[in-house]
Amino acid sequence: MTGSDIPSSFRLAYVPGVTPTKWVRVWHERLPHTSLELVQATAAEAPELLADGGADAGLVRLPVDRDVLSAIPLYTETTVVVIPKDHVATAAEEVSLAELSDEIVLHPLDDLLAWETLPGRPAVERPATTADAIELVAAGVGVLLVPQSLARLHHRKDLTYRPVPEAPESRVALSWPEAETTPDLVEEFIGIVRGRTVNSTRGRAATPPRPAKDKAKDKAKDKAKDNKGKRAGERGGAGGARNRSAAGRKPQSGGRTGGQGGKRGKPRGR
Repeated sequence: MTGSDIPSSFRLAYVPGVTPTKWVRVWHERLPHTSLELVQATAAEAPELLADGGADAGLVRLPVDRDVLSAIPLYTETTVVVIPKDHVATAAEEVSLAELSDEIVLHPLDDLLAWETLPGRPAVERPATTADAIELVAAGVGVLLVPQSLARLHHRKDLTYRPVPEAPESRVALSWPEAETTPDLVEEFIGIVRGRTVNSTRGRAATPPRPAKDKAKDKAKDKAKDNKGKRAGERGGAGGARNRSAAGRKPQSGGRTGGQGGKRGKPRGR
């Protein structure tokens, strides 16, 4: 993909409770010239937004229609029960579904959990949104089961929450419109959420492989250096041998002089 082919922006949808901050930060570090636009959508709106081209990719809650959207599951959230701070359940670290049997359990229309049977007693009517249900919990009307991130999102000083291990859980995924070839910028974001390094072989930002001709040139240079080193070693070895040979021989002239001198110094017998 050439520089002129790279889209000038990337639109990322995200649903309440999902925090894309860390991934957006990495995006800006790796692709400073391609802006990332965040598009907030409800969990129900996000799949349709992606299918209609309103965003290039999205951090959504499963399930999604796999005939229309591709998806990579990222993580699963713990389900918690939101209760007033003076509720008896605050004495425990976890709450079972059986312990909620006498409670009015609020079931908002935007509920994200796939219940087969809702625990507790039903409210007279269903709140329109999770935010409305939180207000009812604060008013002492009932309790609410939600993914933990939503309990944090709607935090209030007069409310708290406890994990409910037996409850259904919500899965968060990265999703994008189904296509034969995944767009380059979507591949870039997939790499970021999966923790790929900037030099990964996947994605446009990866370092391209070196051409074969460049590799051949480098190989030839290395071979030339090796040969040069060998020749230098051979010359050094020959020179050392000559020096050692010369050092081992006595000067011939000196030897002869010494021998004659010895003869002259010896007195002749008479």
